[in-house]
Amino acid sequence: MKIQPLPPFKALIAFEATARLGSFTRAADELNVTQGAISRQIGLLEDMLGAHLLDRTTRSVRLTPTGEQYFQSSREALLALAEATQVVKRWQGDQQVTVATSTALASLWLLPRIPEFNDAHHGIDLRIVAYDHVKDYRKLECDLAVYYCKSPPESIKSTPICSEEIFPVCSPAYLARCPEIRRAEDLAACTWLWLDDSERDWVSWPEWFRRLDRAPVTPRNRINLNNYSMVIQAALSGQGVALGWRNLIDPYLKAGTLVCPVPETLQTDGKFMILEPAGPHERRKSVCSFRNWLLSLQ
Repeated sequence: MKIQPLPPFKALIAFEATARLGSFTRAADELNVTQGAISRQIGLLEDMLGAHLLDRTTRSVRLTPTGEQYFQSSREALLALAEATQVVKRWQGDQQVTVATSTALASLWLLPRIPEFNDAHHGIDLRIVAYDHVKDYRKLECDLAVYYCKSPPESIKSTPICSEEIFPVCSPAYLARCPEIRRAEDLAACTWLWLDDSERDWVSWPEWFRRLDRAPVTPRNRINLNNYSMVIQAALSGQGVALGWRNLIDPYLKAGTLVCPVPETLQTDGKFMILEPAGPHERRKSVCSFRNWLLSLQ
């Protein structure tokens, strides 16, 4: 939605201070300007709005009914802006790191490993934000990002962490109900757990068959889900066969809660990558520590 024309910020600040303090003089003292400057700014605001906001007398300033309503709305907006500013500032300190990644990588790959980082790096606060379907990695507001990419994105520094392989997985209970599954073609008899809203670089079921030079098959039925964590949860609960990404599901394979029903596996060209601004720039010590820890996971 297009933002409508906004009032002059200086005029809005002058009005808020005057209305809150009930005095041009006190507002001028707080903002370190003259009374005349305060009066002019509020006059500009009233001209823009086409309404009187203040009743001026020789001793006091009173809000008109319109001014009272506008004061409440503008003050709430300014307080929200101040809080948002403080949130950003808090996460730019020497001991804070903001990491952007996808929902799947955050929940299945990064978060389970964070205790290891915290044990080795006391005092560093992490802020993990999930952005799916990123069109331009350069616009992410973070210290660094971690994403799976088929090829390094342009105009951004990309450092590989690990490669990836993809293969079908299901629960042992589901496999026990489908003992006839031996090869990829046999998956036609199964329910496929289908990532319906995949990220642009992720591999779909048809692409998995195509890249293995196998004739495409149609599943008996499928369950469409728009979140990879939900896909894996459905596989764990025995609802069908999912495409498993080795780095994301390895703990489930080691625990035996997920198994591979067929031997075929796809070695991808893409990699999980650390993404950072291109060109020389100063990294905080906390960011360097987190970056080096990510590289140690190779």
